[in-house]
Amino acid sequence: MPEGDTIFRTARTLQRALGGEVVKRFVTVLPMLARVDDQAPIAGQTIVRVHAVGKHLLIDFSGGLTLRTHMRINGSWHIYRTGERWQRPRDDMRVVIETASFVAVGFNIPVAEFTTDAPQLGPDLLGESFDMDEALRRVRERAREEIGNVLLNQQVIAGIGNIWKSESLHAAGVDPFRRVADLGDATIISILTIARKQLRASANATSRVRHAVYQGKLCRKCGTKIEYRKQGEDVRGTYWCPRCQK
Repeated sequence: MPEGDTIFRTARTLQRALGGEVVKRFVTVLPMLARVDDQAPIAGQTIVRVHAVGKHLLIDFSGGLTLRTHMRINGSWHIYRTGERWQRPRDDMRVVIETASFVAVGFNIPVAEFTTDAPQLGPDLLGESFDMDEALRRVRERAREEIGNVLLNQQVIAGIGNIWKSESLHAAGVDPFRRVADLGDATIISILTIARKQLRASANATSRVRHAVYQGKLCRKCGTKIEYRKQGEDVRGTYWCPRCQK
């Protein structure tokens, strides 16, 4: 599942291509979007802004609507020059937004809606500003839960997924199965500070980012064998070093 850094990069690419441009053609195979487009055509509207909030990609139109998409596991947005051949089958197309110069295609997008409301999420680790006090308060409300699960809760903290959950906890030296109640404020703040730094670095990276524990065999810090276990009700995978993380 794409994490906040991936969605941030996608939004930035789409913004550069589409921001401020007029929609020449809007096509969708999703009935919910099609019904709204029939009532208030997207073609002819200006794309005000494309931006990311957590794992959600938002496209704001001049008519007041926002197209919210969530990629889940298989969804993706591609950008093409007009007339350029698509890299994915047309059967995978869910949304097309065409301007004079570019065509944005949403492939296999499982969650898409027009809305006038912002997603109800916790502080965004990739936001221009980050309310650490509010983030700490929301984490503290989950005192009985394991910190690895809490970091994945988008109503607590927006933008983090399996990769940066594992990586930030490793960098902070914290066992992902420790309960929030057993962690001091300074430790929680350290985890969130590291996660924000890692996500921002990944979002701006120009080459592949190397991971210390995620999907690895040996810890890059101490050489200990990395352990892996499913965690939480959603059985999300967690990687950690039993020596470095206590």
